[in-house]
Amino acid sequence: MSVNKVILVGNVGKDPETRYLDEGTAMTKFPLATSETYKNRDGEKVTTTEWHNVVLWRGLAQVAEKYVKKGTQLYIEGRIKTRSYDDSEGNKKYITEIVGDQMQMLGRKPDEEDSQHDRPQQAASPQAGSTHAGSTQAGQKQDTKGQGPGAQQDFSPGEQEDPFGGEEEGPDDLPF
Repeated sequence: MSVNKVILVGNVGKDPETRYLDEGTAMTKFPLATSETYKNRDGEKVTTTEWHNVVLWRGLAQVAEKYVKKGTQLYIEGRIKTRSYDDSEGNKKYITEIVGDQMQMLGRKPDEEDSQHDRPQQAASPQAGSTHAGSTQAGQKQDTKGQGPGAQQDFSPGEQEDPFGGEEEGPDDLPF
């Protein structure tokens, strides 16, 4: 038995680059920085940063193309893949990449426009949740009632079905 599993939480180092292959398959690449902080023998705080080359495919690549920017904090789950290629001088080069299977955007949603901070913000309903921080898996389709991936739904009180099927009990009343 063998396991090739990677879990990373870090910040995107530059805006993702997306390419569409001949058959229309999306591929997105970006560097992700993870940092570790510790105190050395002298009691000084030392931070080391590791850079990872992340590659996403298909629907996950399209989500990253649309929503991920430099500085975005991400949770990435995937596997390590090492590949080789010949450079322009004929030398064999190796590159290690993280092929992401799942991605979750962390942190708060950035303002779409700078002028939005002047407008009063509506309090978020706990039922509505965050529209961008959901997890997406490669090949998983998001059902937003005919809207495209990442589409937002406007939830107003009284218009939404009871998520617990009309029962009085909620998730805090579970027996475990």
